[in-house]
Amino acid sequence: MIYGIIDVGSNTVRLTIYQYENNELKSLLHKKTMVGLAGYVEKGLMTETGIEKACKIVAEYKNILRNFSISNIHVFATASLRNIVNTDEVVRNIREATGVHVDVISGEEEATLDFVGATHILPITDGLLVDIGGGSTELVSYRNGQLINTASMPIGSLSLFTKCVSKLLPKKSEKKIILDEIEQELEKIQYFKDEKFKVICGVGGTIRATGKLNNDLLNSYTQNTIERDHLDQLLNLLNKRNKETYRRILRVVPDRIHTIIPGMLILNAIAKHFNSEVIQISNYGVREGYLYSKVLEDGGNNGKR
Repeated sequence: MIYGIIDVGSNTVRLTIYQYENNELKSLLHKKTMVGLAGYVEKGLMTETGIEKACKIVAEYKNILRNFSISNIHVFATASLRNIVNTDEVVRNIREATGVHVDVISGEEEATLDFVGATHILPITDGLLVDIGGGSTELVSYRNGQLINTASMPIGSLSLFTKCVSKLLPKKSEKKIILDEIEQELEKIQYFKDEKFKVICGVGGTIRATGKLNNDLLNSYTQNTIERDHLDQLLNLLNKRNKETYRRILRVVPDRIHTIIPGMLILNAIAKHFNSEVIQISNYGVREGYLYSKVLEDGGNNGKR
C-alpha cells in the first residue's frame, strides 16, 4: 500500500510518499518547502498571507499525490497550527481550499509519535529523545526502550529567530536572550528536573542539519552521531557574523541559514542541562510515527480524505 503524508510544520512543510509492504516501510519520495509559517503570526494569529501560503502548499502537495494516483492522503500539523489562536480558522480554510482535513496534534502527542518513529529504526534503551522543530521542541525520556515521560516546549529554531534575532545571524546579546528563553522553558519541565541522560536520540531537520555541519566543518565521519563537545566547537566556528560564517552555513545547510544557530543553541542547552555526552541521529521521527500509530494501526482510515 502507498501512503502520502503531509507534515505542516512551523518552518517547513514536508511531503513524504511511503510504501508499506510485508511490515516494512520504505520512503519513495520526499519533498520539503521552506514556508516559515511561524513568521506569519502576529499577536497570536496567523495572518491572511500565512493562511494563503499554507493552503497553497497543501494544495500543491495534494496535486502531486493525485498525479501519482495516491488516494491515501494524511495531513497533520504541529506547532505551526496548535500554537496560534485561530487554529480552527486555518484548518477550515485549508479544507475549503484543498478538500483535505488537517489533524492538529498536541505537543505531547508529537513527542510520542517522534518516539514511535525513531524506535522503528534506531535501537535505543535508555536516554532522552529530542525533536527541535520550527515552533516547538519535544522531549521524551525512555528507559529499557519504553517511553517514560513526554514534554513539549513552545520554542523552536524559527520562533526564536523571529522573536530574538534582528538580522540574519544572532548577535552576542541576542544569543544571550535566546539562551535565557531556553533555560526558562527547561526549568518548567518538572518531569525531568533531576534526570541525567548520557544519550540523546535526535530527530527532525534541525538536528539532521547539525549533523551535516558536524561532519563537514569538523571533518567528523561518525555519520549519525554528534559528540556533545562538538556542539561547542561548531557554535564557536559559527560565532562571527561575517562572510566566512555565511559561506560555511550556505555550503552545507543553505535553507537553514537563519534558523540553524538558534536550533543549535537549543540542542546544546538541552545537552548541557541533562549532562548528555552524545547525540544519536535518527532519520525517522514524527511522520513515520504518525503513519505507524495513526494510519496503519487504524487500518489506514483515520483522517483519510
